[in-house]
Amino acid sequence: MGYGNIMRVETSGASEQTSQQDRLNYSGVKASHRMAEIDADRMEKYRSNINRVGGKYGIDPAIIAAIISRESRAGNQLNNGWGDGGNAWGLMQVDVNPQGGGHTKRGAWDSEEHLCQGTEILVDFIKQVTKKLPSWTKEQQLKGGIAAYNMGVGNVRTVANVDVGSTGGDYSNDVVARAQWYKTNKGY
Repeated sequence: MGYGNIMRVETSGASEQTSQQDRLNYSGVKASHRMAEIDADRMEKYRSNINRVGGKYGIDPAIIAAIISRESRAGNQLNNGWGDGGNAWGLMQVDVNPQGGGHTKRGAWDSEEHLCQGTEILVDFIKQVTKKLPSWTKEQQLKGGIAAYNMGVGNVRTVANVDVGSTGGDYSNDVVARAQWYKTNKGY
């Protein structure tokens, strides 16, 4: 994959705040792995679409699965496809709020078309981070793009604190750890 190797991305995993969503009494990579595992059975019904979309856009399918796990718990946290108080759509929670991402929803909440839209947004963020921070390694740029998916490129500033300002203060670290779990344990 042209955007860096997810298995080489450094990660501290989920924050305590994020791990509390599942009432885990621990945080870090172990918590991210556990949350990915909890979502794994639900994720299976999207596997073929995830793999097709990953191939189409040159993004490791494990990253798409991890974003789906983090954003919607593989659809489990959605109400008729909506989340975030009606501000986000679908498995990948595309921001439709005019004061936020301002995207127009595409496709059914669990469709390949929706996954294409979310992945296009992710790829665009990775490219923006790459342009903004050309001295970063590919893996750092990938992680920065994942963070930007949650909080915008303007907030991606330093390698050491890439998640400052992200939901839970751990967005990219959690997504990376989940992606590593999906790649290692589920073959995405």
